[in-house]
Amino acid sequence: MRFAKILGALGLATAVLAGGLAATAPTYAKADALERIAKEKVLRVAVPQDFPPFGSVGTDLKPVGYDIDAATLIAKEMGAKVELVPVTSTNRIPYLTTGKVDLVISSLGKNAEREKVIDFSTAYAPFYNGVFGPDDIKAEKPEDLDGKTVGVTRGSVEDIELSKIVSDKVTVRRYEDNNGTISAFLSGQVQLVATGNVVAAAIFERNPPRQPIMKFLIKNSPCFVGLNKNEGPLMEKVNAIIAKAKDDGSLNAIAKKWLHAPLLKDL
Repeated sequence: MRFAKILGALGLATAVLAGGLAATAPTYAKADALERIAKEKVLRVAVPQDFPPFGSVGTDLKPVGYDIDAATLIAKEMGAKVELVPVTSTNRIPYLTTGKVDLVISSLGKNAEREKVIDFSTAYAPFYNGVFGPDDIKAEKPEDLDGKTVGVTRGSVEDIELSKIVSDKVTVRRYEDNNGTISAFLSGQVQLVATGNVVAAAIFERNPPRQPIMKFLIKNSPCFVGLNKNEGPLMEKVNAIIAKAKDDGSLNAIAKKWLHAPLLKDL
């Protein structure tokens, strides 16, 4: 799962949930999923178990996160009870294609290889790399970084992409892991940081004096709900719910709660 090692070991989440609901999830036929959901009033959703803030274990040992709230919202709109099935990055799509779940809401990105196997809804969550920094530093485009110091995790997507767009007038300081990059920003060793919105959310959780406000986007890779092929009615229903949640502010509230930032306007 993307940025799976962001803040170190999260083995507790895996241990608690992996042996729970996922192990006992039944398998159903894939056809006419919406009809079955309407009849049984149960929506089975694969969710992340070790990838905060999208999904992890709360203090009460129950799953919490952006994806859990999104799954709950969709189930409610369908008039169904949500059944959360904790998954990993490697088994989330097999759980869908073998009928163990109806949907995958697990920070799932869309690519051509995956589209051969499953279908995707419209985007429901932001996942992107950008340049972040304190509110008093103005930087709306790469050229505005000239003369400034930017921290980045060595070899990361944002490191590669940042290198393509900045001039030699920018001082780029590279750190060996996300924790090092975060510490450099919080301590003032760098003025700005190029990172993912998930890492920025983790910084916000510390409630620091220097808060990482989004300056500009480097690369966008939003999250989608995964569905089985040939489930047109279910796809239509999910897309309609997502559209409604965007219009009425429900998804924006979830984004602010877990990512500490509003939805991107073009999500």
